[in-house]
This record gives sequence, C-alpha cells and structure tokens, in this order.
Amino acid sequence: MKLTDRTIRGWVKDAPSGSKIWDGEGLYLHKGKLADASWRIKYRWDNKEKTYTIGPLSLVSLAKARSTLAEVKLSLLEGRDPNIKRLENRANQSLAAGNTFESIARAWLAHRRTEWSPVHFEKSERALERDIFPTLGSLPITSIKPPMIALAINRVMQRDAVETAGRILFHVRSIFRYARAIGVCDDNPADPVQELLPKKRKHGRMKALLQSKGLWDILRRAAQANLSRPIFLAHLLTAYTAARITNIVEARWQDMDLDGDQPIWTIPREQMKTTSRDHHHRIPLCGEIVVQLKAWRAVVGPTTYCFPSPQKRKGHITREGVEKAYRETMGLSGQHSPHGWRSALSTLGREAGFEREVVELALDHAHDNDVAMAYDRGERFEKRIELYRWWAKLLEGEG
Repeated sequence: MKLTDRTIRGWVKDAPSGSKIWDGEGLYLHKGKLADASWRIKYRWDNKEKTYTIGPLSLVSLAKARSTLAEVKLSLLEGRDPNIKRLENRANQSLAAGNTFESIARAWLAHRRTEWSPVHFEKSERALERDIFPTLGSLPITSIKPPMIALAINRVMQRDAVETAGRILFHVRSIFRYARAIGVCDDNPADPVQELLPKKRKHGRMKALLQSKGLWDILRRAAQANLSRPIFLAHLLTAYTAARITNIVEARWQDMDLDGDQPIWTIPREQMKTTSRDHHHRIPLCGEIVVQLKAWRAVVGPTTYCFPSPQKRKGHITREGVEKAYRETMGLSGQHSPHGWRSALSTLGREAGFEREVVELALDHAHDNDVAMAYDRGERFEKRIELYRWWAKLLEGEG
C-alpha cells in the first residue's frame, strides 16, 4: 500500500530505530538512531543491491521523494548508476562555482595580452573592472543570462557612453566565446544584448569643414560655448594638432615639452593606432595652444593627465565628452567632428603646397611607399614643424 502523510506521521512516532516503511518500487523511509527518518531507494546495479539516499523526512516531502525515485529510474534506463550520476553533477556544480565570470575573463585577458598593446590591454581590463566585474564577476559563468548582461551595459549607456558600452559588450561576447572554446559553457548570452545598442547610421567619411572661414567659425563657437575648461582645451589641442581624439583625451604632461625652443608633444608608440613602428610620434606644438597649455598646467598642477576628469580623481575626460560638445553644445552635428580636423589639415595642407608624405606622416598615417618610410625614420622633421607653424597661423587668421 502506498504511503500517505498521515501514515508516515504515525509510523515516525511509534516505530523503533532501524525500522523501515515502504512506499513501493524501492522507495522507503528508514528510521535511524536519531529522531528523524530519511528517504532511501533500493536499486540494483551490476547485479548488486545498492542504496540511494535522498535526504531526511524533515526536509524532503513524500511528493519530492517520489519525484526523486522517478529520476533514479530514468537514470537506470539510461544505463547510468544514479549514485555516480549524482557525484558527477556535484562535481560539475563545484566546477561551475569555481569558474566565475571574473576568473574566465582574467584568463581571456591573459590570453589576449600578447596580441594587444599595453595601453589597449590596460584600458580593456579597467573597463571590465569598472563596469562588469562588480555585478557579474563573482557569478558562475554558466549562470549568467542575457538580462543580467543587459543591465550592466545599460548602466554604461546611461552615462552617455554608447561607444564605450559597445566596446565592453564586444569584450563580454569574446569572453563567452573563449569560455565555450575551453568547454566551460555552451552558449553566449551576450549575443542577443547587441540589440540594445543603437544602430549605426550608414555614412561615408566623417564630416569636416575644409575652408579656413568654416574652421574659424568652429573656434569662435567653442570660445563662446559653455564648455568646461578641460573639454575646451582638448578641443583646442585637437584643432592645432589634428591628433586622434583618443590620444587627445589621454594626453599626459610627461609627454609634453612646452618649454623648449620648439615645443613638442611626444605620444608613446604603444598609445598610437599603429603600434608596429620603431619610434614614438612627435607633434610640433605651435601658436596659441602652447600659451594655453602652459597656463592650464599652472592651474591644475602635477596631475598625470592634461585634461583630468572632474568625476574621477585619477582619470581623464572621455572622447564621448568632447564629441558631445561638438554635436550638441557647439551645434556641429553633421558638419564637423573632432576627427574632421585631420581631414582639414590633410586637405588644406596639401593645397598649400606641403608634400603629401609630410602631411601623411604628421597625421601618423600608414606608409604606402619608400619615401614615406624615409620620412618616418625622422628625416626632414623640420618640414613637419613648418607645416604646423603654417597651420597655427591659418587658425589664428594669419595664414
């Protein structure tokens, strides 16, 4: 006869230690020396009688015990010893608990380190530590679901850092691909989160104003706009040097020689887009930007970055902050961007008669001939100084 809760309660109260009461198909209750009884299942494996212990009556109901019996019978039909299967499951759970997202991400970072520049590695590691590890780092990687990743990415986008969110999500997707490759997980929950990112608009080259009158208008707008001092000076350094915006926001005082006869900004090669060259990138600083940087250095003191972040003590302003100033504060959306200064210097410099190789190497563009390679080894650096002196005069209305 099948057991009932009422039957079990009476049996537990009166039965002596060591007695059993059967529910059928191998399932029974065993009363030990202690007061509580435990659920057990008798089964045969490899022609031997074995016992599968479910758990104490105080924690396992009759319905749960019967459900476990069904699982045991299914395991036997599959040709697996239920006790061995349980041990394997526990081992897998223990492994999953040890394989946290952060531990796998650290292994992925170590795997990528030899392929990346030191700066790119540090920025990627810092982004994960700042925006992903606090919420997902301690979780078993197999337990992470798309909504959990989406929450972390949304928090980044709420800082008006959509590009940063995209780069971080790219890393998270790559971490899960790495986890799949080493057999730690079976799917990639970061893939569907891409739908949260704004679709990139199709466009050609970045907009740029290519006439001196238009460039003067940008400088005038910036001077009149309500920009923070770090953002304004980052804009000004972009205009005078036509350097990449990433290098601008990460500019450090230690790389600025403002006090020599010819001030020069030396950007370490590992911070440049092209890292394979054997020398650092030097940019002559000419005109008003030198005066402005000296004055700013006296104000901010011995900070690491030229344009420190007002929110983070040891950080710098972001490229998103500068680009937003162009789009919104200065009203230049669709007309000009920080990258547009590179196009302007390239086009107007060549129109003014400067050799193509001089202009291209001033912008640290890739080589496409032997002459450019010769210039790149440092020959005729004076030509680049001439280019930047002419450019400064143009921006200041003297060209």
